[in-house]
Amino acid sequence: MKIAAIDTFTLRIPTAKPIALDLPEHRLVVTRIRTDAGLDGLGYALVFGGAGSEAVEAYARRLAVLLVGEDPTQVGRLWEKMYRADRGIRKVGVAGYALSALDIGLWDVTGKAAGLPLAKLWGAVADRVPAYGSGGWGSYSLDDLIGEAKRYTAMGCRYYKMKIHHADPLENRRRVEAVKKAVGDGVRLMVDVNQKLDVDGAIRQARVLEDLDLVWYEEPTLADDPAGCAEVARAIKIPVATGENNYTRFEFRDLIERGAARYLMPDVCRANGFTETLRIGALAAAHQVALSPHVVHELSVHVAAALPNAFLVEFIDWTPGDLFEGLPKCEGGAFRVPDRPGHGIALAPDAEKKYRLG
Repeated sequence: MKIAAIDTFTLRIPTAKPIALDLPEHRLVVTRIRTDAGLDGLGYALVFGGAGSEAVEAYARRLAVLLVGEDPTQVGRLWEKMYRADRGIRKVGVAGYALSALDIGLWDVTGKAAGLPLAKLWGAVADRVPAYGSGGWGSYSLDDLIGEAKRYTAMGCRYYKMKIHHADPLENRRRVEAVKKAVGDGVRLMVDVNQKLDVDGAIRQARVLEDLDLVWYEEPTLADDPAGCAEVARAIKIPVATGENNYTRFEFRDLIERGAARYLMPDVCRANGFTETLRIGALAAAHQVALSPHVVHELSVHVAAALPNAFLVEFIDWTPGDLFEGLPKCEGGAFRVPDRPGHGIALAPDAEKKYRLG
């Protein structure tokens, strides 16, 4: 079996309120891998808010040229070919997104060729993965926050993550307290700084929240500053989570060695695909660090089901019903791993026509 062609395009998907208050749209950079055996693989990278999607698509097209004519099931070799191409371009940021989309598509083909869901192909340890509801952006009113949190808890989620973006640490505490009261004792909260503070500010904010039994304190400093993140982790009582904006096992090795986080959060659509994300997960397991993959739960569920140190997958309920076929449903606060070969997700019949950019 050989790769005959790779179609690359971008889907622009408007979001609904309340998410649209902060992020009016998302974009998917899609790489559809076609083979001479009639098997197709679907890969994509989710670009939050759409910024930079044109650059991701352009570099995905460049890497796709390297794959045509190759055996798609030799994923490891093709990953190395893409990763080591263009040595002047590190596979982080835009390039990491692009490689991710292609790697995801290669694994989809490989799973279909083997007749196995990816989690089973990788040696599954579970067939069901718990999730946490996620959102709570800074533009939300208090009613938006509480309404979203209750919607996730109604699906059985026992965890909810919200942003703490207000300039006043005490206002952030008031918002967290209001959500905590609204959802009750059976639901635990996480908070997300989203890299918006410096070290001193992150420590100051965390100390205002330390008595609220939070699961984690996410991205307290810039992703480019693992030393700063580690300094925060040492200074506060809330466990730190980070990693959604880190891209390689080498970056995650640095976070682990510095003791910068108790929870690592690689994003399969950023961290150079399934191939590198699994390596990151295994590295974390060797150091007794938990893995909680960032967003794209429909893909992350396979990673989490294949790793013994997976904790939760992130569930952001943003996708319109006419975008995907086979999207797993959150039931009882968890996702069952799809039993379809590959990752089990396909674009809905009219999704490309409706959402394709340009």
